[in-house]
Amino acid sequence: MINCSPTPKRRQEAFSGMTFTIIGRDPDSGAIGVATATGAIAVGAQVPHCRFGVGAVATQGYSTNVLFARHGLPLLAQGQSAPHVLRGLVAEDEGRDFRQLAVMDRNGKTAGWTGARNSDAKGQIEGDDLIAVGNILKGPAVLPAMIDAYKAAQGAELADRLLAALAAGEAAGGDRRGACSAALLVDIGQGAALNLRVDYDGGPVAALQALYERSKDSEYRDFLKRLPDEQDPSRY
Repeated sequence: MINCSPTPKRRQEAFSGMTFTIIGRDPDSGAIGVATATGAIAVGAQVPHCRFGVGAVATQGYSTNVLFARHGLPLLAQGQSAPHVLRGLVAEDEGRDFRQLAVMDRNGKTAGWTGARNSDAKGQIEGDDLIAVGNILKGPAVLPAMIDAYKAAQGAELADRLLAALAAGEAAGGDRRGACSAALLVDIGQGAALNLRVDYDGGPVAALQALYERSKDSEYRDFLKRLPDEQDPSRY
């Protein structure tokens, strides 16, 4: 089991935003989602943000800036493109060198930023309807493994594809200190988003997969679908 408690030598890295994350979008349905894992607790509270018909923001890094999501999603809702939104957010942030950011717009266009002061291995892979980002990774194979797994699962539900990518990233080394938390956020545009979090566990990616399987219970899915949303605020 991974020891998530930082030793003095690891303390600085243990409480920075060491994370591997993927954003994906189904171009047919418009469903959009984020899957992420990290070597600290409660990654779902900070990193993944998305809204159906709007886009997604994943914010992480040595010093995670949650304002990227709070400011970025409204801009995406106005129809601004992912590259335009990212450039604006990064330009306004004096701590940009310590941040890592991935943005996807409503059309599936993506843009990423990795500040130079984040620890290696770090970077992003951008594409249409898909972007993967990571820092403090075990090595350069993590992000390509995530992309390959996501593409190999074509035809599966978006959540399954995102989780396949997360598992592949972990298998390729993931966070170089080992992961302690993981999260999945998927908005299909009907009712409430699927928002699953494993805040602290010795094997959070596997625990998240198990939680996702439990979430397939028909009563729970029916509950999510009948909750009000922007498309139908009076649904009950």
